[in-house]
Amino acid sequence: MKFLDQAKIFVRSGNGGAGCISFRREKYIEYGGPDGGDGGRGGDVYVECVNGLNTLIDYRYQQHFKAETGIHGMGKNRTGADGGHVVMKVPVGTQILEEDNETVIADLTTIGQKVLLLGGGNGGFGNAHFKSSVNQAPRRANPGLEGEEKWVWLRLKLIADAGLVGLPNAGKSTFIAAVSAAKPKIADYPFTTLHPNLGIVKIDSNSFVMADIPGLIEGAHEGIGLGDRFLGHVERTRVLLHLVDGSNEEDPGESYRVVRGELEAYGHGLMDKTEIVALSKSDALTDEMIEEKAASLEAACGQKPLILSAASGHNVERVLRMIMRAIDKDKQDAANQLPAKEQEGWHP
Repeated sequence: MKFLDQAKIFVRSGNGGAGCISFRREKYIEYGGPDGGDGGRGGDVYVECVNGLNTLIDYRYQQHFKAETGIHGMGKNRTGADGGHVVMKVPVGTQILEEDNETVIADLTTIGQKVLLLGGGNGGFGNAHFKSSVNQAPRRANPGLEGEEKWVWLRLKLIADAGLVGLPNAGKSTFIAAVSAAKPKIADYPFTTLHPNLGIVKIDSNSFVMADIPGLIEGAHEGIGLGDRFLGHVERTRVLLHLVDGSNEEDPGESYRVVRGELEAYGHGLMDKTEIVALSKSDALTDEMIEEKAASLEAACGQKPLILSAASGHNVERVLRMIMRAIDKDKQDAANQLPAKEQEGWHP
């Protein structure tokens, strides 16, 4: 399935049905009178977060969504039926934005969450509605109100606990393939991942979701390479694992600074996240080279980097435990910031 994390769509709610002008005419009935019914309400446009979806590919092939118009009122005081609603189903983590692609309308982060995007127009009143003691035969009815329409953006930000960042060919795909059931493309020649991958990582009796995003290069925030559009998928993570290639990078410290510079240029709180730094592909290095490159990386990041090899499994379990501890700590810190009533929950 093709991965699509952004789509522009047109939505329109239904028009309200028109009211009816009608008079009761029956044989042997001496007094008639107005009996025109009201029009039905136009259909609404909803967006619902559902399970089982992980991409916006459905909105690649259909971009227009229009709710039904309400049925017009009829004689004998019959009210028209309401128009059918449109419910667009999206994966967890989808944001709805205005046409400017900046103003957020809604952020769908839990399964079952449903938001009203556009309301349908009200149905018009029939002439029976206007009957009074001084106007017993009104010949007027209201047309239904028109629905609303707009262009909106759907933008998917994957829900993951941990995110992998680094330059292309830093070993991110190899790592996520080694610790989860994810199957990203891996080969013995240099290339970069073209779309994010998600994997569920199990450690002891716990598990967490890890996101592997395409590698960043210098100038990504200016659109060079694949740009930084995929960084949105690590905005919701609690911890970042920063992999620096130890086998091909002459100066790991400089490689680290390039990626951190792109994270800072992107913003959105990525610089404030807990970061674990690891020198990857250590199985291809001698002890002297590991010591030299680790020193360069430590000078750049200010912490002792972990020596890691996803191919041989060296320190893989250790880094997973570090990630799990960082996730638990972030969850605890978030819980401590909640008001006391929210932490205690509901009590009768």
